[in-house]
Amino acid sequence: MSNTDEYDGKIIQMLEQNSRRSFNDISKKLKLSESAVRKRVVALQDKGVIKKFTIQVDPAKLGANSISIVGVDVEPTKLLDVAQKLCEIKEIRSVATSTGDHMIMTEIWAKDGRELTKILSEKIGAMDGIKKICPAMILEKFKE
Repeated sequence: MSNTDEYDGKIIQMLEQNSRRSFNDISKKLKLSESAVRKRVVALQDKGVIKKFTIQVDPAKLGANSISIVGVDVEPTKLLDVAQKLCEIKEIRSVATSTGDHMIMTEIWAKDGRELTKILSEKIGAMDGIKKICPAMILEKFKE
């Protein structure tokens, strides 16, 4: 990683595992002062290396039992407009433009197959510029 050193890398790794980990805990593990860890984290935030602190949830425990990766092909002139509109759909957890088989890739969390079908047909399929929608159901995630 550019603009980071070994300590920054270790701090990032520890915060990726648990974003609530205290600076005190990190400082003890790395044998740095707590203020040094705090300054490093603030510097990483200021540089944009750390964009936000977040949590990881179990979709099934939130009632989302149908997780899918969906490739979306659009008219090239509508690419950015469609990507922005997809971001507004609450069931869509991530949106990225991409190269390869599809122009846009999304991750959708739905209650079940019926709800996924409604999202695909009524919310995504109804958008101006959509050419093709290719869903792939996630069977099991091994790494986040």
